[in-house]
Amino acid sequence: MVPRLRGWARSLMASRVRGGLALPLSNGLSIPVLGLGTSHVGGYSHEAVVYALQKCGIRHIDTAKRYGCESLLQNAIKESGVKREDLWITTKLWHSDYGYEKTKQACLESCRRLGVEYLDLYLVHWPDAQVPGKSSREVRAETWRAMEELYATGMCRSIGVSNFLINHLEQLKEDCEVTPHVNQVEYHPFQRPQELLDYCRSRNIVFEGYCPLAKGEALTHPKVIQLAKKYGKTPAQICIRWSIQNGVVTIPKSTKVERIQENCEGVFWLVVPPLLCQYSTEM
Repeated sequence: MVPRLRGWARSLMASRVRGGLALPLSNGLSIPVLGLGTSHVGGYSHEAVVYALQKCGIRHIDTAKRYGCESLLQNAIKESGVKREDLWITTKLWHSDYGYEKTKQACLESCRRLGVEYLDLYLVHWPDAQVPGKSSREVRAETWRAMEELYATGMCRSIGVSNFLINHLEQLKEDCEVTPHVNQVEYHPFQRPQELLDYCRSRNIVFEGYCPLAKGEALTHPKVIQLAKKYGKTPAQICIRWSIQNGVVTIPKSTKVERIQENCEGVFWLVVPPLLCQYSTEM
């Protein structure tokens, strides 16, 4: 007998967009559950992005102004031939651009670099702000009001935050109108902020995880290797599937086409809850 899946898991299995499984956002949109992360650390690979889009069916690209590769992504997307309307593009607002007017200008500049007229998801990159004479809470509220306007005009189809803790989200709830659609934080077997995940889920904020392989550390962990052998998968596929089946939008990154292929193949297989329990308690 196959165990029953939780509500969010049923939503995950039932909801599909171009490019695979998706999770519903509170505004009615669906975000692809597997994305391709980019970063300024470890370089950027044009070939890998094009391969992910053309050969693996990836439709979710995650980047940030801080990473310095928005313009490079524009070129890769054009070469891939994938239509803009079939993509989910996320980028992030860096703290040097926090504030009402600067936030709106930064969004326009990111769109220009990416070669798009709108963003699918725009995230406030960090909760801490460094603006003389103002508290971080004041700057976050001012910045979020600009994000709300970008959302209202359609420049950003959804808006969210990154690396926010419960107290930051509570303050935003008190100070602003629109609840973030997404909170992106580090999430992997060695970093499982369950209280934060439960809080986000209680407020209908989709939880998104970066570094699902723990920067490579999870790939050599004995328990991960043991599970990979048991299920005939690679350690990376075990980690990615574990994250996704926990209801977390997962964005591994790689500059190697063979790794991207491997990561994508880690999505479409079902791990029943007993594995999740074993993995969570023994890691």
